[in-house]
Amino acid sequence: MASVNKVIVLGNLGADAELRYTTEGASVATLSLATTETWNDKSGKRQEKTEWHRVVLWGKTAEALTEYCKKGKQLYVEGRLQTRHWDDKNGTKRYTTEIRADNVVLLSGPGQQRRTTQRDAPADVPSNDLDDEIPY
Repeated sequence: MASVNKVIVLGNLGADAELRYTTEGASVATLSLATTETWNDKSGKRQEKTEWHRVVLWGKTAEALTEYCKKGKQLYVEGRLQTRHWDDKNGTKRYTTEIRADNVVLLSGPGQQRRTTQRDAPADVPSNDLDDEIPY
């Protein structure tokens, strides 16, 4: 039986990208990407709902894109959903679901479109390599 885990989002960054390093030295960047849906309700009043997506980039891609991924920039992201878990400082099991990016296109900027494909991402990060409060 076949299955597919594919996510495509196009939205705006809510904050500058954050670049960090695992204890083993792997670079990882996290992005907060907003997608907004608008519609008119039954009375004709315009409604709006924003969803926030956590996007993760690894390795050289993370390092290269961090300088361009600034608050307000528009991004196109392709990737897959990944759910991870860890124990916080109090021993409580915590979970996060994020988009592990495979392809990123910067759509806004000074007349440029920058495409990056994720090729150097580690297959998985061991849970003991993660901080207690922040999953990177």
